[in-house]
Amino acid sequence: MASLPFISFFSFLIISTTLSSATTGTNTSTTIKISLSPLPHHPSSDPFQILNNLATSSVSRAHHLKHPHHKTNATSSLLKAPLFPHSYGGYTISLSFGTPPQTLTFVMDTGSSLSWFPCTSRYLCSQCVFPNVDPTKIPTFSPKLSSSNKLVGCKNPKCSWLFGPDVESRCQDCEPTSKNCTQTCPPYLIQYGSGSTGGLLLLENLVFPQKTSQDFLVGCSIVSNRQPAGIAGFGRSIESLPSQLGLKKFSYCLVSRRFDDTGISSNMLLETGSGSGDANTRGLSYTPFYKNQVASNPVFQEFYYVTLRKILVGDKYVKVPYSFLVPGSDGNGGTIVDSGSTFTFMERPVFELVSKEFEKQMGNYSRAREVENISGLAPCFNISGYKSVKIPELIFHFKGGAKMALPLANYFSFVDDDNVVCLMVVTDNRVSQRFHGGPAIILGSFQQQNYYIEYDLANERFGFAKQSCV
Repeated sequence: MASLPFISFFSFLIISTTLSSATTGTNTSTTIKISLSPLPHHPSSDPFQILNNLATSSVSRAHHLKHPHHKTNATSSLLKAPLFPHSYGGYTISLSFGTPPQTLTFVMDTGSSLSWFPCTSRYLCSQCVFPNVDPTKIPTFSPKLSSSNKLVGCKNPKCSWLFGPDVESRCQDCEPTSKNCTQTCPPYLIQYGSGSTGGLLLLENLVFPQKTSQDFLVGCSIVSNRQPAGIAGFGRSIESLPSQLGLKKFSYCLVSRRFDDTGISSNMLLETGSGSGDANTRGLSYTPFYKNQVASNPVFQEFYYVTLRKILVGDKYVKVPYSFLVPGSDGNGGTIVDSGSTFTFMERPVFELVSKEFEKQMGNYSRAREVENISGLAPCFNISGYKSVKIPELIFHFKGGAKMALPLANYFSFVDDDNVVCLMVVTDNRVSQRFHGGPAIILGSFQQQNYYIEYDLANERFGFAKQSCV
């Protein structure tokens, strides 16, 4: 969950005047011909720099998620929207807001809840130079062109979704008994792992071909930092897109990412309605969601926790201490699923156990230290001259018996013109107590590619199955 401290920007005061009233269990190593997915050479980017940026942003994202800041009966129907991979690490969905509808691109994020779009002609994004992104040409929503937008009032219950029940005490221009207060909800500032955004809350129509959701709470962001697009918040809080639409479940299948912008997509499915939905989706393995109810940080409650029981590297169980696998009384520990993280993050004690097991089982290959230093990934192995490479399997065992045996391309990849392969899992290199706490393992989108992933909200469970997503 993003941080939401109260702020006051002079730009908000200016802009607000322009506004009218988001499987297998085989315990063996795998001998392979060299057929891992190589990283493409982007014409305007250094591939090592792209990897380093993504590794760094995954770690920064983990730091934020680990230390977040406070904050009717109907028939079922399916809403579809395409998901596109991008070189900056995210998968995007197109959503239409307003009357008439304005269609914009949003990064699909299961680790945060507020949806927001770049807003007004005065939108400013700093440090937003990404491959194929021109920060001066990021599409924006124009409130003055929509007849259905409304600023959220300070006493509107939806204002308290972000700012808490005591927000009315901040409505200084309103009398306690006033029913016609026109003061707006305070401006928001959201901190993400590698950036931020700030603006004002709107009520607006969210338009799908088959359905329109009126008075949808959405952020109109005026300023951002390191945000290549708006964000569609799919977390568990009341302001999230699934909560506001009343979704029973949502699912996606992430196409293979090559860290470019190919234009290839796959569908994201949103299922509405209020049926029980007890039936399993054919072929999926399920594990229950775990609700982290710790009172010391209620923001943990918006994350999608799953219970990871064991990690296998080849035929060896990695002896991960229980305190990292299940949240303790302080809420720290456990595993979350986060589409907004690129590479899976493991807290250093867990990562070292996993990486050392790979090093042990791949001891025949020399370490590529220089590549590790410039890519931000480790361990990396020099495989130059080998016709085949033996790489151990990586398998996650979840509560309930579900096993995620990752395809090789989901955890190792070629780097440096196919001479080096690297483990695509990251950890923190800083020696700091501040980094400890929060979720210990964050399952990122790189490890989810070519899986059908289902968030069954009605039955509080997470489902997955290998599937070609092209």
